[in-house]
Amino acid sequence: MTALKPNLAMAACAALSLLAALAPANGWADLVSLWQPGADGELARILVLEIRLPRILAAFGVGAALGLAGAALQGLLRNPLADPGVLGVSGASALGAVIAVYFNLAAFSIWAMPGLAIAMALGTTVLLYTLGASSVSTTRLILVGVGLSSLAGALMALLMNLAPNPFSLSDLVNWLLGSVSNRSWADIGFAAPFWLAGLVLVLLAAPGLRALSLGEEAALGLGADVSRTRLLVIIGSALLTGASVAVAGIIGFVGIVAPHVVRPFVRHDPGDLLLPSALLAGTVLVLADTAVRVLPFAMEMKLGVTAALIGAPAFVWIAARARGMGQ
Repeated sequence: MTALKPNLAMAACAALSLLAALAPANGWADLVSLWQPGADGELARILVLEIRLPRILAAFGVGAALGLAGAALQGLLRNPLADPGVLGVSGASALGAVIAVYFNLAAFSIWAMPGLAIAMALGTTVLLYTLGASSVSTTRLILVGVGLSSLAGALMALLMNLAPNPFSLSDLVNWLLGSVSNRSWADIGFAAPFWLAGLVLVLLAAPGLRALSLGEEAALGLGADVSRTRLLVIIGSALLTGASVAVAGIIGFVGIVAPHVVRPFVRHDPGDLLLPSALLAGTVLVLADTAVRVLPFAMEMKLGVTAALIGAPAFVWIAARARGMGQ
């Protein structure tokens, strides 16, 4: 029964993902129209295969990567409030991407933006662990994350303030608000290798995360390679977060909410938590992006704004219930 629960959780999340992909108005009708001959079928194929499907996959990929990174960091740091956004990893990654955009480094290499985003995410994760994030209290960990996020935000604001023209400023602001609109197959193909590498590294760390849930000394006593587990999670989370930020900008809170929802269904096993958290976070972001598209606003709301409106209250609730919050 213990082994069945993670599988049931993953199956449920996968079913939700499929329903979320078909949730928009005319979603089923457009799929049926794919098989019609003539202009109607061609139009449906362009709409579904070239516009809607890449956007859905981008939203799911970003959400799944952030959910997986959040679950891995929570297992490594043994802290239910750890998450790339809360700990400042997403902000630092976004700063790297903004630097690449501001200085037009993409003109020299197409790898400049994702490379800097991943490098900044990796550096921040290493810094957090070096500062003893696994041993400090939840309150102090959040304060460190707030400080790193504030510093990254201040540096990004400085670059926007120094933007050479209003068009560059508008591009930076729109990108930082977080969105997967107009994402193409090329964007997904660009991020997919980083997501896949991060997934493999984090899954390889699953046995070590289980041992670490008993404490570092107990994990060493069980023969777990703690140093290897740390390295796998740090690099894997940096790859997942950096690639997500490069695709969609800053998307907050999904990485902390999804693992918290899934955790009771996998009996708090940090290894079994990984894949269901990724699936649920991807589903949540697809649903949020669906809401962004169908809400009757004059201008489309940014996905990062919608995720924050949903995730921030959930984060407050999780933080209020977390044990040892004030220690």
